[in-house]
Amino acid sequence: MNSIFHRTSIRAFEGKEVEMEKITQLLKAAMAAPSAGNQQPWEFFVVKDPQIKAGLAASSPYAGCAAGAPIVIVPCCRAEAVFPECVPLDLSAATENILLEADELGLGAVWLGIAPLEDRMNAVKKVLGLPDSLVPFALIPVGYPKTVRPQQDRYDESRVHIV
Repeated sequence: MNSIFHRTSIRAFEGKEVEMEKITQLLKAAMAAPSAGNQQPWEFFVVKDPQIKAGLAASSPYAGCAAGAPIVIVPCCRAEAVFPECVPLDLSAATENILLEADELGLGAVWLGIAPLEDRMNAVKKVLGLPDSLVPFALIPVGYPKTVRPQQDRYDESRVHIV
């Protein structure tokens, strides 16, 4: 799985549209993630509308790149989760799967954290018109990267403890 060692955070995209087949593949990868008790607490919004993307970009001081992305995937969780304490873990696994699959498909993406910051979550909720039963977790701008750079080696043997 070379994407683990190849993927980088991409914030600048070419103007090329992302094909529906690739969007479907990203969502299949997300839904293949493990979840506590197989609860699968996720719902995914794929945003293409420029005005809505601009609203999402304004939801966080770090989300400006969302406005220029061909799509923004917004993973949300359903409020009625069986294991609510595990929902952030489940959504994190799904988000990481999207990032890895994007790299595999020749796309670029970046994980923009929204949860657990209430102001950002409320802003995204308002932009998307989400019901109370859905809680936004992250923004994932996706598209064809303008530039690709090598991933830095983050392995640090001093953080490994064999017991």
